Amino acid sequence: MGKIKLNLRNLNVTEKIQFARQIVTGITGNASFPTPDPPLATITNCATDLENAFNDANVAKQEANTKVSIQDGKENVLDINLQKLANYVESASNGDDAKIQSAGMSIRAKGVPIGALSLPSALSATAGAKEGEIVLRWDRVTGAKSYIVEQSADQITSTSWKYAGVSTKASIIISGLTSGTKYWFRVAGIGAAGQGAWSDPATKYAP
Repeated sequence: MGKIKLNLRNLNVTEKIQFARQIVTGITGNASFPTPDPPLATITNCATDLENAFNDANVAKQEANTKVSIQDGKENVLDINLQKLANYVESASNGDDAKIQSAGMSIRAKGVPIGALSLPSALSATAGAKEGEIVLRWDRVTGAKSYIVEQSADQITSTSWKYAGVSTKASIIISGLTSGTKYWFRVAGIGAAGQGAWSDPATKYAP
């Protein structure tokens, strides 16, 4: 006796909608299934509702990513101007600790060698603003001057990881991905002692 394998867990939203409509087409007018339960109209309506919600969510994501990009730009401008002001205060104070602190700024700690870097935590992958684009974010690692990112197609192996990019921030946009394909990502910090441990991987279907 045959058993049905829906495999819903491994389908993304668009694949699931297509699958539902494929089933509706297959059962419509099929004499072997005269009284579907639930009715095919229910399945069709559910698929349509999911499609509408999916489209609305994508629009919202694109709007959110645009706003985040604007925020990142404003943050970068502030960072640049604060750094310029810090250079001025450091020069005008001749490096006097008390004068620097009176300007509301902190004193940089004396350099202490940092050993092996810890692995980046809280790696997340979200859809980017464009097709084939995924945004990665993670927590900063103390002592890391930059971060290296690798990607893998589904079914990870020891040799499937490939270079995806490098960033000096705790985020990066990976582009040029195949829409609808599932990707895995991992990130490691790079500091004075070299590359640190790889993060736990994060996965996402490319939009």
